[in-house]
This record gives sequence, C-alpha cells and structure tokens, in this order.
Amino acid sequence: MIGYLKGTIASIQKHGNRVVLTLDVNQVGYDVQIVPRLLMQLPAVGELVQIFTYLQFREDRMTLFGFGTAAERDLFRQLVSVSGIGPQLAVALLDTLGLQDLVQAIVTGNTRALAKTPGVGSKTAERIALELRSKLAEWRQQAGVMPVPAAGPVLSIQEDVEMTLLALGYTNSEIAQALEAVGQSTALSKQEDPEEWIREAIAWLSR
Repeated sequence: MIGYLKGTIASIQKHGNRVVLTLDVNQVGYDVQIVPRLLMQLPAVGELVQIFTYLQFREDRMTLFGFGTAAERDLFRQLVSVSGIGPQLAVALLDTLGLQDLVQAIVTGNTRALAKTPGVGSKTAERIALELRSKLAEWRQQAGVMPVPAAGPVLSIQEDVEMTLLALGYTNSEIAQALEAVGQSTALSKQEDPEEWIREAIAWLSR
C-alpha cells in the first residue's frame, strides 16, 4: 500500500529494542519502525532520506516498518509469511545477520547462523529454512543479492560447495573469502567439479 516514503528526518527514538524514525513527508509525520542497523546509514536529523516500507495491519493498530533497500523490505515480507514469524522477529533476523548473510543462511540451510538471532530457536530456524529456501534461491538472483564474488564457482555448483563447507563448520564469511581466493586460479575458475572447489577451499582455509 505504501511502497516507500521520502522526506526529512524529524526525530529518531529508541524504545527498548525498537527504533522509531519519524519522517516528515510534506508536513505529515510518519512514525516508522526501522531495523536498528539502518541507523548507521541514516543522515542527520533534518536531512532528506528515502525509506522503503511495509504496512502491517492489526485489529487495534497499523505499524509501518522501514528498510534501507527494496530488497530488505521484500525479504521482510517473505519472513513474515513463515508460520510463527512475526514482524518483530523478522526485524531481529535482519538486524542480527544483515541482508546477504541472512539470505545465504536460509538458502544453504545454515540453521546455526539463523539461531544466533535472539528468539530464534533451532526448530524455528529449521522452519524458516524449509519454507523459504527454494523461494529465496531464485529470488536472490533476481534481486541481485548474490554474496559469492565473481571469482567464485559457477552457479550450477555454488550451493553444493557452500553447503558442504558449512557442514564442515566454516562460516559464511570464511567460505566467501576462500572461494574468492581460490577462484583467482585460472585453471580452477573453469572447473565445474564441486569436489575440486571444496578441496582447494579447505586447503586455503587450513593454511
């Protein structure tokens, strides 16, 4: 209903774990709950900003949630579609992991990373991965949310490589660094054998 708001920042208030941005749009003040990590990207009070929004309807009230990008807003929509995931938990997931790491964790089924978010237990993490994994695998390409650099493996084997390395206990950031590093090899960059990529990545990570 309201795709985004563009106006000047009137105030920023913190209510416990919640951060509320009041945005002045043509002399109308909109209270928008934003993902806390967005604070680092916002300009000063009185400056112009564009916030992508999601309007939640409840019986007793309406709440506007705000995001720095359309991709974050769209991921939020996907998260609240999962049974048992309310908007506050979806905000917490985005704030804890960030857009790329959250999408990566869901697509690769990294429930351990998802469970780092306060309020997300192992069962909830499994449900998120189960319900959104296939949806986000396709969506992240369309939205341009692809964390593995150009030097990484081709898409046809990318997920196999990532999932194997995650299962071995490596983190998303470690895997991304390893694939970028070993992908600099001309011979390996043309190789579509996931076992070769995995072997080289483990060798690099073990140095």
